[in-house]
Amino acid sequence: MKKRLSYLGPEGTYTEEAATKYDPDAYLVSCPTITAAANAAESGDADEAVLPIENSLGGAVAETLDLLIHQSKLQIRSEIVLPIHHCIMAKHDTNPADVSVVFSHPQSLAQCRGYLERHYPNARLVASLSNSAAVGEMQASEETAAAIAGRRAAELYQANVLDREIEDNPSNATRFVVMGHTDHEPTGNDKTSLCFDFKSDAPGILVVALGEFSNRDLNLNKIESRPTRLGLGRYIFLVDIDGHRQDAKVVEALDALRKHVSMLKVLGSYPKEVSSSI
Repeated sequence: MKKRLSYLGPEGTYTEEAATKYDPDAYLVSCPTITAAANAAESGDADEAVLPIENSLGGAVAETLDLLIHQSKLQIRSEIVLPIHHCIMAKHDTNPADVSVVFSHPQSLAQCRGYLERHYPNARLVASLSNSAAVGEMQASEETAAAIAGRRAAELYQANVLDREIEDNPSNATRFVVMGHTDHEPTGNDKTSLCFDFKSDAPGILVVALGEFSNRDLNLNKIESRPTRLGLGRYIFLVDIDGHRQDAKVVEALDALRKHVSMLKVLGSYPKEVSSSI
């Protein structure tokens, strides 16, 4: 029986491409938002959800992080790293010099900011729910419009590609996570994602907490923060470490960390993406 994968749709998004890379034989369930994709997996309408979590140029995908911290009971069970190459496209009769508005997902607009400033300095930038949705909005616009999306979206919606590989950095890549009801069993080359916060602020409190990993020779891959939603200056810290939550040293570090923090949530352990570099 084919696995059902929910993803941020519609057809032609980079998330669809990531889902296909993860499981080429899966039945894909298109969803209008990242939250809807996660909800589909949580409710049983899909077996797993594929969600974008960070980009090498634009940084973290806030909706996914907030979902992991505050809402979803799903766990991360895999990661996919996908090279991202953007195209700018328009209707077939469009003169690029006349473009007054550019549609795309906020992450894509951020990844092409320099290109847009050089080539479309007077165009209004409009955020869309996805890159594929941006192509539809461009085609429906009464203004002279363009959209930023991938080559597959241009083919699906029969748009005219005005320029290719317009991202500001050729190493542009997006990391996606696969969410399921359980995380992955240990493989020997794993990563664990977690988040935590503190009841109060104090000098060195974060250093002491992170020391529980370094003291056990556990490498820290990433650290970032999101607001707690309880007031200015209050943050939840998100950390990726080497190792699986079942590994003895990781178990020991997490037990020690609990003594320093007011909340600890393990988001999942999963195999490292071989090409992961962001």
